[in-house]
Amino acid sequence: MSKTKKNVVFDVVGTCVSYDAFFNAIDERLGPKLRAEGIKPKLLGFAWMEAAEREYTYLSISGGYKSFWEVFQPLFYRMLWMAGIEEPRKFATDEDSLYMVEAYKKLDARPGLKECFEKLRGAGFKVWALTSGDTSRVRGYFERNGVDMPAENFTSCDSLGVGKPDPSVYAEVLKKFEGAEKPWFAAAHTWDAGAARRNGFRAAWCSVWEKEQCVDIFGDMDVTADSLPEMADKIIAAST
Repeated sequence: MSKTKKNVVFDVVGTCVSYDAFFNAIDERLGPKLRAEGIKPKLLGFAWMEAAEREYTYLSISGGYKSFWEVFQPLFYRMLWMAGIEEPRKFATDEDSLYMVEAYKKLDARPGLKECFEKLRGAGFKVWALTSGDTSRVRGYFERNGVDMPAENFTSCDSLGVGKPDPSVYAEVLKKFEGAEKPWFAAAHTWDAGAARRNGFRAAWCSVWEKEQCVDIFGDMDVTADSLPEMADKIIAAST
């Protein structure tokens, strides 16, 4: 349980770290072949990630929870098929998919991440992380980017056996803040920030990933910003 009155929980993948290394790896490995088929590497990467997140979520909802990492690589050939490749296993290899998936383990910090955390901690906030990813990989993002995130402040859905945005995930994390001010949840995914807001958090959304907030779908947020440092400033201002 947190003894700090002010707390911010961050989503990690896509919020604290960028997907660019993954998209670049697809381009490096298969870019010319994909473009020859009229397929943009970044769009394939986006579809692949989104499909993996959907299947991960559906497995969780149906009681068949698997870690995101167990779901991710096996969907590669299906994604090529959906993109219009008639014979995916002749077009690419397991080694190709492994090369790209390994790049997903080496994602770089979003611009201003360190500054964002420093601003919040300087204003008396404790910074936490909640992720659908596995603990060792996602904690590694902070370590390799030189960003402080203590292990005790980190929660993976793998340890809960259920994935976001199941309300029970946010409820479990909320237990850490009993007796404290209403905590914040910060994300670059509107579905995640919105779900946290419906389940006991104040929500901060950064447009760095999705660009469009789509308020008519996901609802309002307590704070919106175009960069992580700006989001920190607005969280601090809204909490005074």
